[in-house]
Amino acid sequence: MSFGKIVRDIKALKIQGAENIARNAVLAIKHVLGKNKSRTAAELEKKLKACRKILEDARPTEPCMRNALKYIFSGSMTKDEVNKRIKLAIKHFDTSLKRIASIGARKIKNGMIVYTHCHSSTVTAILKEAKAQGKRFEVHNTETRPKYQGRITAKELAKAGIPVTHYVDSAAMIALEKADIMLIGADAITSVGQVINKIGSELISEAAKEHSVLIYVCADSWKLDPKTVYGFEEVIEERAKEEVWPKAPKKVKIFNPAFETVRPDIITALISELGVYKPEIFVSEVKKEYPWMFT
Repeated sequence: MSFGKIVRDIKALKIQGAENIARNAVLAIKHVLGKNKSRTAAELEKKLKACRKILEDARPTEPCMRNALKYIFSGSMTKDEVNKRIKLAIKHFDTSLKRIASIGARKIKNGMIVYTHCHSSTVTAILKEAKAQGKRFEVHNTETRPKYQGRITAKELAKAGIPVTHYVDSAAMIALEKADIMLIGADAITSVGQVINKIGSELISEAAKEHSVLIYVCADSWKLDPKTVYGFEEVIEERAKEEVWPKAPKKVKIFNPAFETVRPDIITALISELGVYKPEIFVSEVKKEYPWMFT
């Protein structure tokens, strides 16, 4: 895909999921390098910086993308050096996903009912790994209005041979009643361990807590937003009202936030490539493992 096509697909949610967005953003830069006609190193650097800004502006609540772009632009801006770091960034996402799937699958036991909301490639990787290990379990998932990303999850799990029951969002309490564990992804994690995930995640997490359902957030550690260490607030993206109601009456106001915050005290633990940690411990582990994120 071209750079412009990737940007448009990210904005339109045709490319969705924080890690997929980050991967594609990195590949968009690779495409720009492949088409590069800059005559000087200064021209190339200027072009790459402009492309970086366009990508970062495409979706505001995506620190994983921002961290990936920061990484590939963290040294010399020559074509060879940026391409080298692009390969390393993609390798990070590949190895990280396998590691999280392996760790997360250990939390799935025979006979369990697993609840999940929206679509997370990390969560589905965990569930597929548990299935590959011969574990027998079923999944309850919610549709996730207004863009119905939960249907992507249901289709992927059904294709993998994992029993799945699909619920409307307002039936989340019913979906949770017999669940043993809740697995969700994350689009952003703050320095105090708050998790920003698809709208509905906080409400459903509160319901899970009432039912004594364990809540695990499954995410690559590059989703931590280092800016929040310095007092900046994570921006919650608000999307077009037409996604909710294409031809709403003129006097009806529509608020369509894409995400909401899950407070750390109701999260059982975060599962990342670094291990399984309470939110506050997770942040300190990321700082030790990836100090470049905070410079």
